Amino acid sequence: MRRRALLAGLAAPGLAGAQWAPSRPIRIVVGFSAGGGTDITIRAMTARLQASLGQPVVVENKPGASGNLASEMVLRAPPDGHTLLMGTIAALALNPTLFRNLGFDPRVDFSPICLAGDILNLFVCAPDKPFADFAGLLAAARARPDTLSNGHSGVGGTGHLAGCLLDSMAGIQTIQVSYRGGGALIADIISGKVDFSCATASTTLPHIESGRLRALAAPTPSRSPLLPHTPAVAETLPGYAVANWNALVGPRGMAPAVVARLNTAMREALADPEVAGNLRRHGVEPAPSSPEELSRFIREETEKWAPVIRAIGATVD
Repeated sequence: MRRRALLAGLAAPGLAGAQWAPSRPIRIVVGFSAGGGTDITIRAMTARLQASLGQPVVVENKPGASGNLASEMVLRAPPDGHTLLMGTIAALALNPTLFRNLGFDPRVDFSPICLAGDILNLFVCAPDKPFADFAGLLAAARARPDTLSNGHSGVGGTGHLAGCLLDSMAGIQTIQVSYRGGGALIADIISGKVDFSCATASTTLPHIESGRLRALAAPTPSRSPLLPHTPAVAETLPGYAVANWNALVGPRGMAPAVVARLNTAMREALADPEVAGNLRRHGVEPAPSSPEELSRFIREETEKWAPVIRAIGATVD
C-alpha cells in the first residue's frame, strides 16, 4: 500500500560504511506498558539488534500521555545513539494536533532512524457480548446511546482516534475508557468490563485464536490477509480506515554516522526471516525505510491526520 516507496530504503546507498558503534547498552523507550503492541514489536527485534550492534538492547516502558512522557524522556537524553524511542503514529504524527500544548514538534525535534512496520488493528469484544458482528455492534450502540464502553490504550492513540472517528462517521455515542497500555485493556475486554475496543492484532490475536475474544472487523480499507474471514469496517461503514505504525527515532542532533549505523541494524533485524515471521504472526508487516524517507513519512502522516482530528473534535488539554 502506501509503504511501497519506503521499501526502497532497503537499498539506500552509503550506509554500509558507517563506522560508529555503541559503547554501552542501548535503551529503547516505549510509551506504553509492557504487553502492548509497541512493546511486543520492539521486543521481537532486540536479540537481532544486540547481535548487530554488539551491545545489550534494553526496553524501558514509560507509559503516559499517549507516549508523550516517553518522548520527553528521549528528547532530554544526549543525542549519542544510546537512548532511543520506539515511536507510534500517536507520538510522532497525531499528538501535535491532539494536544493543545505539546511542547515539542516530533517533525523537527527527533532524529528519524527507521520505520519498523505497519500494525494491524482489530475491533474486538468478548464472545458473550450480544453483538455477533460489526453491524450488530453499531445497532447496539444506536439503540443504547452513551451505554457501550469503548476501551483504548491511551488518550490520543490509534485506538482512541479509531473510536472518535467511529462515533463521528456512524452517528453513535460510546463511552471512551482509557488505559495506560494494551495489556490491562485486553484483560478487561476478555472479562467483559469493557464492551469493545480497537486494539492491536499483536495483543488480540492469541485470544481470538483461543476463543477468548471475538474479532468484529479490521479498520482497514480491505480485509487483512492475516484474517481473511474478518470483514473490514469499510464493508459496513464505507470510507472508514485508521492506520497504525511504529518507527525508531532518537533525540534531535544525532550525528549522521550514528543514525546510519542504527538504521542498518534496524533493516538487518527486519530482514531476518525469524524476526519478520514473528512480527507477521503478531499482525505487524515489516516496512523498513531510510531516515530521509521516515522524515517525509512523519510529515505526511501529520498533515494527513490533522484535518481529520480537527473535524471529529478530538483534542486533549
